[in-house]
Amino acid sequence: MTDTILTNGTGDRGGRDSYFKKGCSPNAQTGRSKLQNKRATLNQQIIKQMRMRAGAENLLKATNNNKVKEMVLLELSYVNSDLQLLMGQLEGLNSSMEVYQNTEETANIPLIALGLKETKEIDFSSPFKDFILEHYSEDGRSFEEELADLMDLRQSCRTPSRSEAGVELLASYYSHLPLIESRFFSPTRQNGIFFTWYDSFTGVPVCQQNLLLEKASILFNMAALYSQIGTRSDRQTRVGLEQAIAAFQKAAGVLNLLKETFTHIPSYDMSPAMVSMLIRLMLAQAQQCLFEKMALPGVSNQFYALIRMAQEAAKVSEVFDQVHQFMIQTPIKDNVPLFWSTMSLVKTNHYRSMAHYFVAAALLDHELGPRDDEDQQEKMLSQVYDQLPEGRTPIDILKNKDERKRFGKAHIRRAVSGHEEALRIYSLCEHLTKLEALKDILKASHQRSLEKYSDFENEEEFTDYVDAPDITSKTEHRAEMEVPAATKVKVIDFFQRLGPLAIFSAKQKWTPPRSVRIYPEDRDEGFTLKGESPVQVVSLDPHCQAAGDGLKEGDYIVAVGKTDSKWMGVSEVMQLLKDVDEEGTEIQVVSLMDSNPSMPAKSATFCGNLPKTYSMICLAYNDEEKPLKNRKVTKKSSFLSWGMKNKMKSASMLNLPTMDHSGAMSWNKPIPTFPSSSCYNSDSSH
Repeated sequence: MTDTILTNGTGDRGGRDSYFKKGCSPNAQTGRSKLQNKRATLNQQIIKQMRMRAGAENLLKATNNNKVKEMVLLELSYVNSDLQLLMGQLEGLNSSMEVYQNTEETANIPLIALGLKETKEIDFSSPFKDFILEHYSEDGRSFEEELADLMDLRQSCRTPSRSEAGVELLASYYSHLPLIESRFFSPTRQNGIFFTWYDSFTGVPVCQQNLLLEKASILFNMAALYSQIGTRSDRQTRVGLEQAIAAFQKAAGVLNLLKETFTHIPSYDMSPAMVSMLIRLMLAQAQQCLFEKMALPGVSNQFYALIRMAQEAAKVSEVFDQVHQFMIQTPIKDNVPLFWSTMSLVKTNHYRSMAHYFVAAALLDHELGPRDDEDQQEKMLSQVYDQLPEGRTPIDILKNKDERKRFGKAHIRRAVSGHEEALRIYSLCEHLTKLEALKDILKASHQRSLEKYSDFENEEEFTDYVDAPDITSKTEHRAEMEVPAATKVKVIDFFQRLGPLAIFSAKQKWTPPRSVRIYPEDRDEGFTLKGESPVQVVSLDPHCQAAGDGLKEGDYIVAVGKTDSKWMGVSEVMQLLKDVDEEGTEIQVVSLMDSNPSMPAKSATFCGNLPKTYSMICLAYNDEEKPLKNRKVTKKSSFLSWGMKNKMKSASMLNLPTMDHSGAMSWNKPIPTFPSSSCYNSDSSH
C-alpha cells in the first residue's frame, strides 16, 4: 500500500504544478483494506436495520390497532436481534489485531490499533459551482479542474497508505478545510452538502452540514493511522521500537488536539470521555515499547539493573491498569470492544508479575558483599517499596540472609500468581484466545517464574511466610504526547483565482462586477488607489468622468481590461493604467455590501443514538437523492515481550523470554475473522 504522485490537470497555479498525493487503491487486496471493506459493509447493514427500526417505532406510535402493534413488536424484536448481531460483528472487526501487526513480529505482546472512520463520497461540484456563480459572480464551470482536485484529494483520504506519506495526505486535506470553509460556507445560507461519517466503534452514522465533523474525523483518522504505524513497526530492532514509540506518542498528541479543538462532535468515538481513554491507551502502548527498548539488548544480571527493570515493568502495569479502569466505566464500556479492556487487564497482571520477578531475582540471586555499596543498595531498595511490613527495613532485608530469601520468595510467589491470573483472564476472552502467540508468551513467563520458585522452595519455611509488598513504579523515560508537525502542512488554496481570501470569502457579500471606463485625466487627477491586493479606490473626485460612469469610493478593482487584478498591488495596477490612451480603458470593480444577517443560519446535525430512535432524516438521506437546500430539520442533541524461554546466552546477561523464532507462531499464518464479542539471578537466563 504505497502512495503515488499523480497529476491532475495541466494548469500551473501559483507557480507550482498541480500535483498532489493519491492514497492507496481502495481495491488493493491487503488485510487492512479487506478489514475496512468489511467495516463499510457492516455500516450499511446497520443503517438498513436502523431504518427499519425507526419506521417500526413510528408505526407503533401512530397506530391504535392491537393486531398491528403485535406485528410491529414482533418485527422490532427481529430487527433488534439483527442489530445486536451486526454490532457484535463490528466489535469483532475492531478486535482484529493481527492485520495491523508486523508480519515478522512473533516475540512481543500484540498492540491495539484504531481502525479508520468510514465516510460517504461527496460531490462538491454542483453546489460549489452554484455558489461561485451566485456569490462571486464568476462562471463556476471555469473551476472544474480545481473541484476535481479537491474531490480526488478527499477520495484519496479514505484509503491512506500506512506510512508518514499517508499521514501527510490526511494533513494536507485537513489544512485545506479552513480554506474551503472560508470560501464556500456562508453563515447566512446552506449549500446543501452533507458530511456523513460512521462511528468507528458502533457503526452509527453522523451527518452534518458544516465542516466541524469533517475536520474532527480527519484528525481522528490521523491518530488512527499513527496507531497503525506503531503496531506495524518491527519491535525486534531498536529503530523499529523508536518508530513505534514516536508513532504512539504522535497518536496521543493528535487525539489531544481533537479533544481540545472539537468538544461537541455528536459521534461517541470522538466524545471527550472516549478520546481521553484513547489518549491513555496510546501512551500506555508507548510506555510498553519504551520498556521493550530497554530490555532489547538483555537485562544485566546485577542488583541495580534488576531493581531498575522491576520499577519500569511496574510503570507499564500501572498505566495499563489506568487504561482498564477507564474502559470499564459507563458509558465507555458499552462502546469499546471488550477485547480491548481484557487485553489491558492481561497486560496489567503480566507486567506487574514481571516486576515482582525482577525484584525476586535481585534478592535471591545476589547477596550484599563487602565490596558492594551498602548505602546505594539500601537507597535503591527503599525506593521499591512505599511501605514495608512493620518491623522490617530495607537494610535488614539486604543484610539478613534469611530475611532476604523470605522476601525474595514472597515476590516470586506473587509473580507466579500474577501470571496465573493473566492466563485465566486470557482464556475467558474468545478474541484473545485467537492470539496463540500471546498465549505462548504468557505461558513462558509463568513457567520461568515457577522454575525460579522451585529453585528456592522449602516446606520447612512455611511458618516464615510473608506477603510481598507492592512495587513502586518508576521510569526514566515517560511516554509523552507529541503533536506532529504534519498537522500544520502548508497548502496552496485550490480556489485562489477567486482572489485574496481575506477579501473574497463566503462571509463578504459583493455587488456584481461593474464596468467603468477610465480616461487619462481620471488616472492623473480623478482618484487614488491604496491597498495591496486587490487595490481600492480612495479620494474619488465626484466630478471626474469615472465617477460619472459609476465608480465609487471604496470600490475594489478586480480587472483592468482583460487582465485579472485581484492579486495585484498598487504599483502593478498603475503600470497597467499607465499607457491609457485618449479612448480610455475599461476596468471591472466590485463594491462590498452590508452583510449583517438578522439571524445566522443554523447547521443541522443528524446523528444516530443506539439507545434511542435513530434520526429519520439521516436514515432517509440517500447518495443518489440530493437533499433540498431549504429543508428544515430539528437539531438532534449530541451524544455522546515475552515468550518461550530462550537458551542461555551469557552468564552475565538476562534476556527477557521471547517466543520460539522457528516461525511456528508467525503472524503470517491465517487467523479466522473474529465473530461477535463474547469476552469478557545468578547465571540463569531471564
